Amino acid sequence: MNEHPSEKPEGGGESTFTVIVAAVANLGIALAKAVAGVISGSSAMLSEAAHSVADTVTELMLLVSLKAGERPADEEHPLGYGGARYIWALLASVATFVGGGVFAVYDGIHTLTHGHEPGDPLISYIVLAVAFLLESYSLRTGLKQARGEADRYGVRLKRYLRHTPDTAVKAVVMEDSAALAGLVLAAAGLLGGQLTGSGVWDGVASLCIGVLLVYVAWVLGHANSELLIGRPLPVEMRDAVRAELLADPHVVDVLELTTLLQGPKEALVAAKVDFRDVSTAGEVERACDRMTRRLQERFPSIRRVYLDPTPGPGQEPGVSPAAFNR
Repeated sequence: MNEHPSEKPEGGGESTFTVIVAAVANLGIALAKAVAGVISGSSAMLSEAAHSVADTVTELMLLVSLKAGERPADEEHPLGYGGARYIWALLASVATFVGGGVFAVYDGIHTLTHGHEPGDPLISYIVLAVAFLLESYSLRTGLKQARGEADRYGVRLKRYLRHTPDTAVKAVVMEDSAALAGLVLAAAGLLGGQLTGSGVWDGVASLCIGVLLVYVAWVLGHANSELLIGRPLPVEMRDAVRAELLADPHVVDVLELTTLLQGPKEALVAAKVDFRDVSTAGEVERACDRMTRRLQERFPSIRRVYLDPTPGPGQEPGVSPAAFNR
């Protein structure tokens, strides 16, 4: 995803607002679903209540992750705290898996094996309708931010959501989408039980909700684990960084280029650069400073640039020059 030259990275305020909206919506929905599930005796409604509780816990963890990742670099953590948000986001995906997915699967299996008599579904239908409106608003908020970011990077929304390092927004969009699908499944289970008088439909709906939540938890967990292990900038952006370095008149070749995403708006670039043999030490220093400024102006998310003047293949290494850090 290429970042436009004139745009500066935004803070985490928009992501924080998106997560708060989702958390407030899910907390109210969880309470209403739990009451409706107890009154109607619906397994699917109780699974949906667990789903909403898990989503609320997830959003609280995402809020902690946003605050943890905003701390500036210090002597103890010279590269900053960007990785902290991915640790909390990974824990949030575990909460979705255990608190939502596992409970829903268990409840569905229990209903299928032990059976139950469907109660009056009227209150459940009302709760599902209200929940659908609230979840839709929360999803709209998340999609609005995601679309804005996708437009800023000049990519499609689907590609942005697949590759974005802002896992808080990705989590909200995926969980709200899963929540809407879960509401439809719960309504289908209630309707099937109402028409047939069998609790099997309710149990099947609960199982489907559980499988859906396990899938969402796996996708989010995988995305966060990749970022914790270390993920580079997208290939298009790496090519643009290499081209920017090669454009300097003192540079012969870029021998090695390493990039690392450290947060949604924070990246590191390190490169071994072969300079012209006739370039003086002062010219190399000024070239390093010039290339650093050009990279950071073109890609504001690149916060740290480390350039190491290195002899090219076949050249006598001579005295090893010190790395120029910017």
